[in-house]
Amino acid sequence: VQLQASGGGLVQAGGSLRLSCAASGRLDSISAMGWYRQAPGKQRDLVAGITASSGATNYADSVKGRFTISRDNAKNTVSLQMNSLKPEDTAVYYCAADTLYYNDLDAPVVGRSWGQGTLVTVSS
Repeated sequence: VQLQASGGGLVQAGGSLRLSCAASGRLDSISAMGWYRQAPGKQRDLVAGITASSGATNYADSVKGRFTISRDNAKNTVSLQMNSLKPEDTAVYYCAADTLYYNDLDAPVVGRSWGQGTLVTVSS
């Protein structure tokens, strides 16, 4: 699975941005997609995720009520709407896809694909 992320940029605190991630390749192997972020000097953490089957979502506590993850199956995209942005949201955001398929031996193969990062900068 290949992922192409877009939509980062510079925004003032309180503003909004929308990130998009387009998936291609073995799309039927995708079990879930999500957005992670990594601030300088910190580890990469999950921001929001959405399952491929039911569309169930989960969010980091720090973004609940402000961020919304959604999917467009027809366009094979997942988006992250970010509202009420705060300076602490500043980070490189990465799109990810968890994959599961069965190989020729009928054994499960799991993996994770990453898109290129997109920088989100929130000024105070």
